[in-house]
Amino acid sequence: MPYRSLLLLAPTLAAAALVSCGGDGSSTGVQSFPPQDVTAEMEKFYQSKPDFFQFKTIADLPADLNWVDNADQPEIGSPNAKKGGTAHSFIDDYPRTLRIVGPDSNGSFRNYLLDDVSVQLAHRHPNTFEYMAGTAEKWAVDMPNKTVYVKIDPKATWSDGVPLTTDDFFFMFFLYQSEYIQAPWYNNWYSTKYSGITKYDDHTFSVTMPEARPDMDALVLELNGLPAHFYKELGKDFPQRYQWRFQPTTGAYVVRDEDVVKGRSIALTRLDDWWAKDKKQWRYRYNVDRIEFTIIRDTTKAFEEFKKGSLDGFGMNLAEYNYDKLPDDDPLVTDGYVHKYKFYNDRPRPTYGLWINRAKPMLDNRDIREGIQYAMNWDLVLEKYFRGDYIRMRTTSDGSREFTHPTLKARPFDVDKALASFAKAGFTQRGGDGILVDASGRRLSFTVNTGYEEFKDMLAILQQEARKAGLELQLEIMDSTASWKKAQEKNHEIVFSAFGVFAELFPRYWESWHSENAFDKEGKPKPQTNNLTATAIPELDDLITAYDKSEDLPEMVKMAHRMEEIIHDDAAFVPGFVMPFYRVAAWRWVHYPEDFNVKISDSAGQYFLSWIDDKEREETLAARKAGVKFPPEVKVFDQYKTE
Repeated sequence: MPYRSLLLLAPTLAAAALVSCGGDGSSTGVQSFPPQDVTAEMEKFYQSKPDFFQFKTIADLPADLNWVDNADQPEIGSPNAKKGGTAHSFIDDYPRTLRIVGPDSNGSFRNYLLDDVSVQLAHRHPNTFEYMAGTAEKWAVDMPNKTVYVKIDPKATWSDGVPLTTDDFFFMFFLYQSEYIQAPWYNNWYSTKYSGITKYDDHTFSVTMPEARPDMDALVLELNGLPAHFYKELGKDFPQRYQWRFQPTTGAYVVRDEDVVKGRSIALTRLDDWWAKDKKQWRYRYNVDRIEFTIIRDTTKAFEEFKKGSLDGFGMNLAEYNYDKLPDDDPLVTDGYVHKYKFYNDRPRPTYGLWINRAKPMLDNRDIREGIQYAMNWDLVLEKYFRGDYIRMRTTSDGSREFTHPTLKARPFDVDKALASFAKAGFTQRGGDGILVDASGRRLSFTVNTGYEEFKDMLAILQQEARKAGLELQLEIMDSTASWKKAQEKNHEIVFSAFGVFAELFPRYWESWHSENAFDKEGKPKPQTNNLTATAIPELDDLITAYDKSEDLPEMVKMAHRMEEIIHDDAAFVPGFVMPFYRVAAWRWVHYPEDFNVKISDSAGQYFLSWIDDKEREETLAARKAGVKFPPEVKVFDQYKTE
């Protein structure tokens, strides 16, 4: 079950960070540590929890299980896809670590280490939403006994050639429940969402849950397991010891030590002998041999590199890029060198908005938070900055089908209501610069940080409009990793960002809204959690707990609606915008399937369906130099359009 990562890729990056899909410039030079072996501790841990870790024989398997493999699901990708080639892309900041868990691991590059690359036991089919086989050969769901049974595909191996076995799933529970990893979310999730795991043989196991929830199958089938042999050195120095070690993966791509050049570049290399290369649902994906990411911190510079042909693609979500910098009548497009695509997807929407830290002075006052809501002119942003392409976000669960609140709407821009709310908090007089002050002379001023460099002009609109309501917003434009780190450590006042939201059966609330993720036992803001607002509301806590234990889907829908009402009333999250599509521009040597992408994709590269033709690259660049033109291609794919 994946951890929801912060969506650090801005719209010009998110659609094209894989169109085929500051440091010292040194390679990792993996630091040496004294030898240690966690095996004895691991075995002792298993023995200390006999109800959780059980060992049986294959003869103990229930005889009446209904094993399925869902092999009838439609194939993903194109049979025309060609393997080979090198994709050239960019990221705006260097990853802080190669770890997939622990401090600083929840950044945007984790998608290329885990979320979009690693093969789980099974995956939701991105068009039908039924499960399709990953590392599992087949599975069986026993709802009455709250248990899911799994048979691992005997061909499944880690990228270092070691077979994937039941022991790797046992070890996963050991590591994720360990305090060594310094990851509270994992500690909680893997100790409360599961009741136990049972081994029947090296490739057969079952996992039992405390409740037969509607998504019980997902809790098991979306597990990856962990390579026990790789984490043999687990201990108190885990964050440092594994900081720059690439974990063996079940996926097609690996990160080699020599391809980690800190502060400059990082690359993925496809395994020639990948165990799933001929497997249905996987054989037409991950087509490119190598994906090279260069660090380009300035978006404008990255766009210029794209126009030169140094980068294969570029996200065109922002209106400025789509209509001004590369319009449909640009010679690059009309001469057929660069193709433009617009794809309407259907999935839960990333939560772009302002996250207000209630633990900071003045922001702990609901009246001030409500005033901030009314002081944000998102309508002007949508009209002027996005040119009508996007719509206003209503709630934190937009796009979640029946779980989305049917009537709740974000507060509109209203100076009078903003002033009234600020007045309730004691801010009634304007200073010489027009900013409100209270009786003690405190100015109504807050810092808004963000890791989205290219959204600075959008935030400037909000900043300018907020002054009409006597509110000063000081903008702090940071690199994406630094901004995320500031928010994770709860040092922000207001952060503009978004959580990437998985296409799941229902939305999650515990991570971002439960008080356990707001404050520690001493009452201090709790770092390394997704509760960026320091929300701690008893009624909301109770609802989240009941929601997470409920086995009744209609009841969960009602609770979700009530939770959204509480979140709305508390006013710590200012909903921003929703993108019902994504746009990408790619050089003509980048190819996509006929239907372009799958229904729930959040970017052009998420499912790795495209491919690169290096010969066409040479042909295209030579043709451009010689003035030879090709047929233009500007396409809109709206087969999944809902809005």
